[in-house]
Order: sequence, then C-alpha cells, then structure tokens
Amino acid sequence: MRRSVLLAGLVLVAFLPRLAAQEDLDRAVERAREAFFGHEVGALLATSDTVRLNIPGTAKSASMKPGQAARILEKYLHSAQERDLTLVRLRTLAEDHAYAELDRSYVVRGTSEERRERVMLGFRRVDGTWRLREVRVTQ
Repeated sequence: MRRSVLLAGLVLVAFLPRLAAQEDLDRAVERAREAFFGHEVGALLATSDTVRLNIPGTAKSASMKPGQAARILEKYLHSAQERDLTLVRLRTLAEDHAYAELDRSYVVRGTSEERRERVMLGFRRVDGTWRLREVRVTQ
C-alpha cells in the first residue's frame, strides 16, 4: 500500500508540470482566439516579441516586430465581420512549440456572402509563457 502511494505521488509530481503547461497553452489559445475574433490585434500580439505572417494578399513574411504585424493584420481584418471562429485542433509539436488550427467564417462588410478560412496560430513557450509567433491564414 505504502509503495503504491509513493508510486502514485511520483507519477503525479512527474506530470504536474506538463499538465500546468497544457492548461497555460489552452488559455493562451483561447485568449488569441477571442482577440482574433474581436479584431483586437493589440491583445492578439501582446505577448509576442516577433511574429511571422502568412495571410492572403501579402507575401509570406520573415519574423517582424508586433507593431508591424499589427498594422498588416488590422488591414487584413478591417473589412470582415466575424461569424464564427472555432478551435478545430491543438497540436503540441514539442514541449515549447504548438499550433492551434481554427475554422473561421466571416462576411465582407456590405455583402451577405459567408466565407471560410483556416487560421493557424503558432505558439512558442518562452520563459514559461506561451507566446504567439505565427499567424497563417489559408482559404
């Protein structure tokens, strides 16, 4: 019995950091999803030190500062009225690297035609914090 309790304690201690990191990632993804949906670009990029963008109408970018990325994203999102932005999949590729795949539906202001896109948000864990590092949108 004592051995079982000790073993259970060791397993718990081994998995607690991983569980906490997953919860932190889940929160970071949800904050990013809400910010993207609300076109709150400042909030979306708040923890980023550099960001890569790959969005329709622009060339795939090298890493850029959040201010520059914000201007490009604001211009891209400006004419859209969001309908839905749903998390489809969250993949952890390494302890410090993850991607969230979202399904986006929106209409261009002044029209009624609904459009759909895939939004990939890339995250890196730096100093214990998940930071948005990439925004990729495909139609």
